[in-house]
Amino acid sequence: MRRYATVEDLGAFLGPAAVVPEDAEQLLDQASEVVDELLLSARYAVDAAGMPTDPDVAEALARATCAQAVYIDDSGDRTGAGSQWSSASLGGASYVRATGGPGPMGHAPRAVRILRTAGLCRGVRVRG
Repeated sequence: MRRYATVEDLGAFLGPAAVVPEDAEQLLDQASEVVDELLLSARYAVDAAGMPTDPDVAEALARATCAQAVYIDDSGDRTGAGSQWSSASLGGASYVRATGGPGPMGHAPRAVRILRTAGLCRGVRVRG
């Protein structure tokens, strides 16, 4: 699996006063999976490992991955299941679908914006 950002990248993205989460590597793995999904129709040159060869593309992917990792960490929803529902109950089975926010895919709006600006992501709609 490709990881587009390092723990050091995440620290720089968060800024000098921020604390990098203890599970940063796991967050970056999850975030890279989401970024991969957003890149399904993107075209850019890659090396043998599938990593971008253009430094500007590599930077955009790293920043988008960091934005997605922060989003996952802030939401507290490590599995992505929570983004589908605004409320749920087990007794009496009451579910309410979420109407705002990123939608069921859990795309961080900032990550999408970074990829769009770099010309790597088209057609993804983020609610909110």
